[in-house]
Amino acid sequence: MPAPRRGGGRNRPSSSPAPDRPAPADAVVGVVAKRGRFLVVEPFFPATGTGGRGGAQLALGREARVRAGELVLARGGRPGKKGGGAQVLRRLGRPDVAADVLEGLMLDRGLRRGFDPAVEREARAARDRTADGAIVRRDLRELPTFTIDPATAEDFDDAISAQRLDGGGARVWVHIADVSAYVAPGSLVDREAHRRATSVYVPGKVEPMLPEALSNEACSLVPGEERLAVTVEMDLRGDRVVRAAFHRSTIRSDARLTYEDVDEVFGGRVPAREPWAEPLAVAREAAGALAAARAATSALELSSSEPEFAFDPRGHVAGAQQRVQTESHTLIEHLMIAANAQVATLLAERGVPALHRVHEQPDPTAADRLVDQLDSLGLPTPPVPEPMSPRQAADVVADASRLVGREIARRGGRGRQGLTALVLRALKQAHYAPESLGHAGLGLTRYCHFTSPIRRYPDLVCHRALLSAVGGGEAPPDRSGLTEAGAWTSARERDAMGLERAADRVARAFLLERELFGATPPEVAGSGDRRAKPDFEREFEGEVTGLIGAGAFVAFEGGHEGLLPVRRLRGDWWELNEQGTILHGTRTDRAIRLGDPVRVMVERIEAPRGRVDLLPAP
Repeated sequence: MPAPRRGGGRNRPSSSPAPDRPAPADAVVGVVAKRGRFLVVEPFFPATGTGGRGGAQLALGREARVRAGELVLARGGRPGKKGGGAQVLRRLGRPDVAADVLEGLMLDRGLRRGFDPAVEREARAARDRTADGAIVRRDLRELPTFTIDPATAEDFDDAISAQRLDGGGARVWVHIADVSAYVAPGSLVDREAHRRATSVYVPGKVEPMLPEALSNEACSLVPGEERLAVTVEMDLRGDRVVRAAFHRSTIRSDARLTYEDVDEVFGGRVPAREPWAEPLAVAREAAGALAAARAATSALELSSSEPEFAFDPRGHVAGAQQRVQTESHTLIEHLMIAANAQVATLLAERGVPALHRVHEQPDPTAADRLVDQLDSLGLPTPPVPEPMSPRQAADVVADASRLVGREIARRGGRGRQGLTALVLRALKQAHYAPESLGHAGLGLTRYCHFTSPIRRYPDLVCHRALLSAVGGGEAPPDRSGLTEAGAWTSARERDAMGLERAADRVARAFLLERELFGATPPEVAGSGDRRAKPDFEREFEGEVTGLIGAGAFVAFEGGHEGLLPVRRLRGDWWELNEQGTILHGTRTDRAIRLGDPVRVMVERIEAPRGRVDLLPAP
């Protein structure tokens, strides 16, 4: 199963400083256009069912100091309304600059892009406050400790220590930033963190859950600095956690490692350094044993990747690379999963109110459909019991994921995106709830999110719950509000994921445009429609990643993706099969299958919309 996103996974520095005050909820993102003698703001993004605001055209007052073609945030001043014109709250830049459009997209989806000054003041006061001497902490500052994160990460909420045990086995410490020491329940910072529920990461930018004084400073486990943490201490014999203990602690990281650093060590290309060399080797062995055990269970086996974008000084997308999971990623993944599971087990056994991470078992009908889809493509399928219970459905989907993984490997990676999507669509969506109902994707009966309290509010709830259970000086969460909190944080997580996917599409479209033209083509002020023709002579190798009645989604060179409409596939009439895996030509024997290789050309790019239209190569 794809690894849970960690704060550093997409935590890239913002290309511009955060505003002093957050954007108001009724503001509109638009492009300034001239209409006769007047300037107006035409909404740049359409209203959508995913939170896009859209809105009506706004009339600007004569005193507005903006120019036609600028991308702005404005409010008020509806056409025909007497009185002053619309107020330009913020000049965002130009609609042909990727970084400016992404800023506008975040505002359009309701992100505030700043904290209220009172919240900032409270966060700074908490950062500067002396630690509460009444709280007993385990002093782990002498324990060799390290973090592993992407090179672009700015906050570090987890660190690792490890040592061998006499007689075999390993002791692993997972240290998590003690956010609860700085954020009191009901405080201004806490209420704002609950409202945001999650940090949001888009290319080049971040909307943090917590103010920078906490997220990047007091709660960030930077090397060489004493930091407050909550530590999960686990003794492992092979893949079994035979003992777990939980402490409020004080730690000091010895090294800030990147995934690339660790992969270089694991590949034998560079030596590990003291004092983290031996702890890293022990952690590697422990994570390897956990990974092997998980592979033998009903847990899903799917790999994932995330794009990483680079920007030039003007805000244009300069390049991108796909971040694939390597051994360094899986080391952190398995140790974090183990820590989360231990916390969830303690909370469930003691009946402490908390928010659990729930991934319910799939419906038997969904598992049956997945098998039918794979069979329609001529792929190996697992046996399907009849009748099938939800528990058996989970086993069927897990077995299917392993067969799909082997088929993708046999093909040299071809079909990964489309076939993985089929498996994921057979699953229910994970969410947060007060009940401990298990995590089908991980094959665990008890699970919670505990390891990223800087960027996820449910993790902060679990910290308070754990500390209340082990005498750590915190009161347990209020049970009466957890159902509502679970629904709210789950919805905010879905919104964030939708925005992140949309932002990735926008960034990729801008990059493709730049690759085809060598420079960003001029924008037609206010239209948002980039219709300049690309080089029709350039052909790309791609593969079909999804099918709808209107056409095929194609991923092609450079990680780009677009839609190849059936109306462009002349000479036939195309129908989508019942399984949604094949477009059949009704006049010929031609077929377009999920995972098929295909050659395409680019017909049109609407970069601010993240839209790419394709043509079949001749």
